[in-house]
Amino acid sequence: MNDPSEHRSSMIGRAEEATALARRVDVACSGRPSIVLVQGPAGMGKTLLADHVLRTHPARRGATSATGGGPLGALRSRGVPWESGLPFGVVRQLARAAGAEFSEPDPMARQPVLDVAEQLHRLWTEAQQKEPLVVVVDDAHWADVESLRAIHSTVRRMTTERTLVILIARDEPFEVQDPYEEQEQHRVPEPSANRTGTGGVPPVEALRALAVLDTWRDEALRPAPLGPTEIRELAARSAGISLDLPAARRLSLHTLGNPRYAGELLRELPQDTWQGWQPLLPAPARYAAAVRLRLAACGEAARALVEACSVLPDDVSLTEADLVAGFDDPLPAVDEAQMVGLLRATVDPGRVLLSFTHPLVKAAVLTGMGLAKRRKLHGLAARTAEDAGRRLLHRVAAAMGPDAELADELDQYATERATAGEWGTVADVLIRASRLSPSRAARQDRLLRAVDALIGAGDVPQATVFAAELESFPAGTLRDAVLGYLAIMRGRPSEADTFLSRAWTRCDPRVRPDLTAKICQRRVLHALGRCDAADLVAWAHRAIDLAGPSDPSVVESRAVLGIGLAAMGRPKEAAAEYEAAAAAMPASAQSQRFQLGRGWVDLARDAHETARRRLEAAVPTGYRMGSTRISLWAQGWLARTQFALGAWEEAVESVARAATRLAEVRIEFVRPLIHWTGAQIHALRGDWQTADHHLNEATADLHHYEIMLVPACLARAHVAEARGDYDRAVEALAPVLQLSSRQWIDEPGFWPWQDVYGNALVMSGRVDQADAFLTPYEHLAARRGHRSTLARLGLVRGRISAARGDIDAARKEFEQALGHLDRLPLPYDRARVNFAYGQSLRRAGKRKEADIVLKNARDAYLVLGAGTYVERCDRELKAGGLNAPRGTADMSRLTAQEQAVARLVAGGASNQETAVELFISIKTVQYHLTHIYAKLGIRSRSELAARFRGRTSWDTAPKQE
Repeated sequence: MNDPSEHRSSMIGRAEEATALARRVDVACSGRPSIVLVQGPAGMGKTLLADHVLRTHPARRGATSATGGGPLGALRSRGVPWESGLPFGVVRQLARAAGAEFSEPDPMARQPVLDVAEQLHRLWTEAQQKEPLVVVVDDAHWADVESLRAIHSTVRRMTTERTLVILIARDEPFEVQDPYEEQEQHRVPEPSANRTGTGGVPPVEALRALAVLDTWRDEALRPAPLGPTEIRELAARSAGISLDLPAARRLSLHTLGNPRYAGELLRELPQDTWQGWQPLLPAPARYAAAVRLRLAACGEAARALVEACSVLPDDVSLTEADLVAGFDDPLPAVDEAQMVGLLRATVDPGRVLLSFTHPLVKAAVLTGMGLAKRRKLHGLAARTAEDAGRRLLHRVAAAMGPDAELADELDQYATERATAGEWGTVADVLIRASRLSPSRAARQDRLLRAVDALIGAGDVPQATVFAAELESFPAGTLRDAVLGYLAIMRGRPSEADTFLSRAWTRCDPRVRPDLTAKICQRRVLHALGRCDAADLVAWAHRAIDLAGPSDPSVVESRAVLGIGLAAMGRPKEAAAEYEAAAAAMPASAQSQRFQLGRGWVDLARDAHETARRRLEAAVPTGYRMGSTRISLWAQGWLARTQFALGAWEEAVESVARAATRLAEVRIEFVRPLIHWTGAQIHALRGDWQTADHHLNEATADLHHYEIMLVPACLARAHVAEARGDYDRAVEALAPVLQLSSRQWIDEPGFWPWQDVYGNALVMSGRVDQADAFLTPYEHLAARRGHRSTLARLGLVRGRISAARGDIDAARKEFEQALGHLDRLPLPYDRARVNFAYGQSLRRAGKRKEADIVLKNARDAYLVLGAGTYVERCDRELKAGGLNAPRGTADMSRLTAQEQAVARLVAGGASNQETAVELFISIKTVQYHLTHIYAKLGIRSRSELAARFRGRTSWDTAPKQE
């Protein structure tokens, strides 16, 4: 491989393995010889990995990591199946590669392996004198066992030689995962005496070789399959194709992440294949040819069984497969199909399950059949299938042209699944129905409803692919409703409002009450995005009045109605609405929506444990048959709940899972909510790189929905607060103050932004502004009796009183705030109040009281893992002087406050940053610096930094102020 771009493509997703192998080369270069096994299926890039490390490792004589030095020299050999029984065949190749003669061992010798090992030892010892030696045995699973034993004995005899042996082996030599070798050798595997077991088991020689390899290696590397992200990179580099994540995910699953097979399909198939709706992907051409060779070698019964399995689901029962294949005794056919590596049988109590050894085998068999045979098999499968949905899909697969009757049946089935909220199934069925519809109007109507279901299922990328086709349809109510729905999910409020307003103007509730209810439900989501609770409630009531209680639009509107009522300050009505809905709700995917709605309201009402239970119940449904959008919302609010409860590890896991799924489905509507918690936790932990990543992902502005803007602003404010940059925290929340629709934004419990903004105002010296800002929110929280909000706002009121010098009033406010938290499981909020309380006491000179309160804050932050604030608590405690550790003699003349200032300034903090950290004025910082410079006999910040450079402790106790 000479093309650098091809080389880069071959190393996609291999950074970790390359680092591990290069590390093993380093070990060998240091004089510790070893054997490393690189193992995995064919096509995973094992040889390319070794070549890359040898080409790039700077181990040649005189080379350095900076200058390189050309590829590392290697002796190479390769095992081949027809020589696997030839003793010392691989050793002979290695001798020739070194330009040496191989002396055949005495056949009468007691230990011929040791004699050969002596030869290799002399040869390799001499070869590594000038530069490190690497020995590569490719296809080592076909190497003769005698050579492998000699190699192992040689390495054991070497003690300080700079030698590394790399054995490259496939772990399943006879699977169809390596069809190319048998094509090149023009051989077809067939049952023989030296084969045992099932599933394409290798002969005895290969089994012995694999056992030797696994036992004697010092380290094993297994290149990992490529995931969707790596497949996207491979597509761009090797074929110039821009794959979306769903298409990359299909290709990754189809090829089991094998870069060779994925690359071949990307090059062989037309580019528009990857834009289609769940295309039937074939196997690569050469792979398919190899499968056909194996299938042709089978008897009639085995061929029929394999072909029957290709039209049936994976892990199909032998009973069902035999009904389609049509043979009285299928077991011999199962054995034969296993013997040639096409099928795999799993025996469960009372049944036998059949599956293909690789997805590509199934694809090769299915696409290799003629259309007539495929149609016949699908027809048989349709008659024997017990499930109605599977019967319909088999009939669709057997159809060779438009079929109005079948399209109508599919439409009816989609309606039934929609009632249960199974939007993924609905979309799939309606797309098939659209293609079978002879009428253009029916085709367009069904495709519109299919795209609507795709959006409901959360597959926004695929819905976006269809959007251009939908926009070409004649203007109509359903078209505008669907495009408005898509605009909501993409976070485009102006576009959504235009489409939905047009749809509402066109609709006639007397003619299509179901469609009118659908438009109302879209308006409910639009109002949810605008955080307009009154509008949400009004549209939800319209939807409920228009259609029956089981209509999907009514179900979702009722699920969201409770959120709107609670956001209007009517939590009792919200609870009653959810209770009534729960009594009438059957067990289905639709219950997912109610669990989310009730969990969200519970979180807002300080019922955190109940919220966690309900939100957890709302998460998994979207991955089975419900809505991914609802699942992502549930995970976003679950992460907030876990954060509030102090379960930060669980919250980080929730964010990670949701972010991975979000990257695939690209529902912009929920993106900032997901990443808000990630940004806050990582900032509190001091992991600024990860926090900034989540901040970038959470970006939203005034052009987006308010439900996107608010968490995006909160994420920025939380990170700024953790950094101690309170001016930036004020700036981050400024857009929230500009929002015109305020009721939901300001309602206690839903968006905890007021205390963050008020605290930032105080800490940046704007005390009077903070006072004026805080008062109306305090009154609202008091009217609602919302305890967590009263506690958070009490923190700010305490800071205001302390900043004005009224420490008694401040103490009262902080104690009241802690009292509000007494019966709430909110450890972070309690730590935050204690920290502000301790800072205020210390500034007022109440050091003993401050010491107790700050220790409480520190302990809580430590348990949470909030390292950023643990450090701040430590600085506050040291500044207080009661717990300051000892320091250098030079520092003994500094007071505790001066030590705290000196440490921050020496660490690079500006006067303003130091003032914020220590809760003192900038003038006080300047005053302390003057005294510090005089006491230490220095004149500048740089001298102060030099004095502290390398110091991590203090020798003597500081003076008290």
